[in-house]
Amino acid sequence: MLLRVRSKEGTVRITVEGNDTFKDIAEKTAAALGLSETSNMAFGKVPSPKEALPLSQLSQQTVNSAGLSHGDMIHLSFMETPHLHTSNEAVSDQQTTTDTNPGPTTEYVEIDALKNIQQDAVDDLLEKQDGLIKRGRDSEIVSDNLDVNSCRHGPNAMCDYCMPLEPYDATYLEENKIKHMSFHAYLKQLSAAQQSKAASSTITKQLPPLEEQNYKVRVPCSGGHAPWPEGICTKCQPSAITLQSQPYRLVDHIEFSSASLIDNFIHYWRATGCQRFGYLYGRYEPYTEVPLGIKAVVEAIYEPPQEDHMDGLALSLPWQEEDSINEVAAQCGLQKVGMIFTDLLDDGTGKGTVVTKRHVDSYILSSLECAFAAEMQRLHPNKSRYSPTGKFGSKFVTCVITGDDQGGIGVNGYQVSNTMVAMQEAGIVEPSMKPSVMLVKEGIPHQRYVPEVFYKYKNKYGVPVQEPAKPTFPVEYLLVNVTNGFPHNPSPTFNSAVPFGIENRQGLESQSLGLFSQRLSSCNSARDYLTSLSDFHLLCFIRSSGTLSAEEFNALCKSIVQRDEQSFSQVQHSNGWKTLEMVSRESEPATNQAASASMSRTTSTTSDVATPGTSGSVEVTCRHCTFANPARNSSCEMCGLPLD
Repeated sequence: MLLRVRSKEGTVRITVEGNDTFKDIAEKTAAALGLSETSNMAFGKVPSPKEALPLSQLSQQTVNSAGLSHGDMIHLSFMETPHLHTSNEAVSDQQTTTDTNPGPTTEYVEIDALKNIQQDAVDDLLEKQDGLIKRGRDSEIVSDNLDVNSCRHGPNAMCDYCMPLEPYDATYLEENKIKHMSFHAYLKQLSAAQQSKAASSTITKQLPPLEEQNYKVRVPCSGGHAPWPEGICTKCQPSAITLQSQPYRLVDHIEFSSASLIDNFIHYWRATGCQRFGYLYGRYEPYTEVPLGIKAVVEAIYEPPQEDHMDGLALSLPWQEEDSINEVAAQCGLQKVGMIFTDLLDDGTGKGTVVTKRHVDSYILSSLECAFAAEMQRLHPNKSRYSPTGKFGSKFVTCVITGDDQGGIGVNGYQVSNTMVAMQEAGIVEPSMKPSVMLVKEGIPHQRYVPEVFYKYKNKYGVPVQEPAKPTFPVEYLLVNVTNGFPHNPSPTFNSAVPFGIENRQGLESQSLGLFSQRLSSCNSARDYLTSLSDFHLLCFIRSSGTLSAEEFNALCKSIVQRDEQSFSQVQHSNGWKTLEMVSRESEPATNQAASASMSRTTSTTSDVATPGTSGSVEVTCRHCTFANPARNSSCEMCGLPLD
């Protein structure tokens, strides 16, 4: 009988007898494919290595006992060879055989130790999934015959037109307008290519498939010369860089847990006309709209100390309370997942619309913002056991709130490529005065080595052209787009109906023990307390008061996140909580101005996010200076000009 064997090496047909074993099948397949090794083979009925059984378990099973019949197809995959300890020299030697200019050395982790690296939970979950894209049976009928592109088999069989697709299938990604495949789909693609290469190779040790980019000069060098900067050769200098769109992204979607997150953040600009910056705190979860996708679920925005202006802002990094805020987030099951900032300017029409600054004919992210995003991604690396260094890329995202093409306010999400992060770390590039282009630094003998940088584009005739980046190149080569939105059925972690004063908003909102005491005065039950305290900014304020011990604060956060009334009742009976309540009651009540400012934010509806720039009946934005005035005013409190 005839069997078809499909693998990454191609599909072959072999002739077998009913009493032939899988060992015979493997040998005939190896001969047909020109392979010298069969011990790493695995066979299955579906194209998934996870479902395949190794040849060692099938070697004595016959064709008849496996239920195979004439014309059936079986799928061949190749098992990974055992990982071995690999030293820096072994890695360098392998690189030298494949690349005459391998670039600088990297601090490698022993490959066996990579198994113990603490990845994000979402990575551990996704790496166990095959990510195959299921397809239904195509039974389209043309006249009396099945169409050439349709299935010609029964409901229990499978063919090329209905078999599942790999998560990195180029046609599927293009048809579904997925510009960047997910990170784990990219890993599957690399792993498949590596297995295919290993099957036809005599190499017995296999390195993890990821390699971080590094454009620094290699120190030390085996070229026999003085180390950099005294000497340099082709072995230690980094190779030329050819910029291209990154085919994958580590985060596929940004989900804001509720519309009020964005509305409360924009409120600062509406009230002052100044820009604002915040850190995104949330968690990573699978994103089912993309094969093996990951989404960053944002639960809170924390605004660090900053100096705000109408045309920008200034930050001090690192900021003093950063570790404390990160601890609060960790106790709530959250982590820092990105940053967000506004770039808004009222267009002066009085219609609540804003100026459209960022578009394809100007810029999307400025070169300065790209450099900042690269630095933040470098400071927040993604841990991965598939990289020799134990880390690869970053899941840190950047969001910009700016005017869309309709004059409304929209949120755009991005990352910068790993190439940009590596160039930033090597000191190769710097922002330019023109926001749409990045500047390549000039090399300085014996001080700074800058490799050649190229970028490709299609000219007006549609012909690909490679251009040297002397001295600039467009920032669009550095950007990775990330979609964003809100959940269909919101269920935010923090659900307080009345927001607590947001930190570092001097002159607009305040935080005090007196306001905290007023907030608790209306609570009559444990459920009331849990609802009232369910605010990230409030938890950060309680943490900063220092009245609760670490154990008491951890228990408080756990009870609020889990909405556990019994656990909160235990917190109420703790010494720390009793002290906090007593100190709060004895504090002088703050003015109602900050409280009313917080209350005014609750009057905004989710429609403000869809058509922002207005303040409803609560405030009137001055068309001259954009200052937000009370509705009763006839002239602006900031510039003195009439509001009508």
